[in-house]
Amino acid sequence: MINKIYDKIIQTIKENYKIIVFFVLAMFVFTIELPYYIEAPGGVINIDERIEIEEKTYSSGTLNLAYVSQIKATLPTLIYAKFNKDWDILKKSKVLYNNETELDEAYRSHLLLKEANNNAVIVAYKAANKKIELYNEHLYIIYVSETANTDLKIGDEILEVENTRITSKDQIDDIVLSHDIGDKIQLVVKRDNKEIECFGILKEVEGKKIIGVSLSKTSDIITEPKISFKFKSSESGPSGGFMMALSIYDALVEEDITGGKKIVGTGTIDVNGNIGSIGGIEYKIKGAVKENADIFLVPFGENYEEAKRIVEKNGYNLELIEVKNFQDALNKLKTFT
Repeated sequence: MINKIYDKIIQTIKENYKIIVFFVLAMFVFTIELPYYIEAPGGVINIDERIEIEEKTYSSGTLNLAYVSQIKATLPTLIYAKFNKDWDILKKSKVLYNNETELDEAYRSHLLLKEANNNAVIVAYKAANKKIELYNEHLYIIYVSETANTDLKIGDEILEVENTRITSKDQIDDIVLSHDIGDKIQLVVKRDNKEIECFGILKEVEGKKIIGVSLSKTSDIITEPKISFKFKSSESGPSGGFMMALSIYDALVEEDITGGKKIVGTGTIDVNGNIGSIGGIEYKIKGAVKENADIFLVPFGENYEEAKRIVEKNGYNLELIEVKNFQDALNKLKTFT
């Protein structure tokens, strides 16, 4: 019986081997990932769908953050991108550092989203004169230089440096300054919910003593009213920080800062309300236009100049507002809404 089944299978394969080979090759062609990424116009996210605030106020318009669509290239998408002026091909080295994995990059982007949300809450609650308390500063490794002599990894939370419990970045700077080039600095970090010992050898770069890592800083926060975030796991990065702050502020005050408009924007934000430049402005402008935005808030300087060029070149019916900081954005929105 088994032999008959086996013979039948072999016969079927022989009769259909061309079809089988075709499907195997097609699967290979359509799924194999190449050392490239594709960037394309994304869309917008209504921030009201990403935050929950007790006793929030509601506005007649919406505040939205713009995003860029980025995918790993396969052969079909690579070919399509070659003939689509709105799609750009990036080498893997433009997205990932040489010593990093895709998991490292994803980890960093999620840590930067966390920092952006943290900063947005601080800026918005202070501007709205609402109660906010900060405690327990957390410092995370978000980048490790290729030339760094250390066993620190992206995602590590720094707990101790040279037997000193760390509560601020200034402490680390002071400890580093007190040592010499070539000294081995001992650290304790939290990694995968475990405390482990690590090291970093001090080196000199442009006259500064460094280990060769970059940090992201967040704090535990108590607010009144309470706030929480509900971002999707696929959403990350710092470029929505400014619009998050604006939306949180709008939910805290009685004033309707939207004026019934669909407002889209982009830009990082620090704890002092300064708005920083971002990448992918062309894709974000095109995504906002696709979603019928009325106003686009864009960081001051090169981002604004590029956005202006894109809008004028394509004849988009989109009002651009150039913003330097949070208060500047509030003041200018009053003029346009």
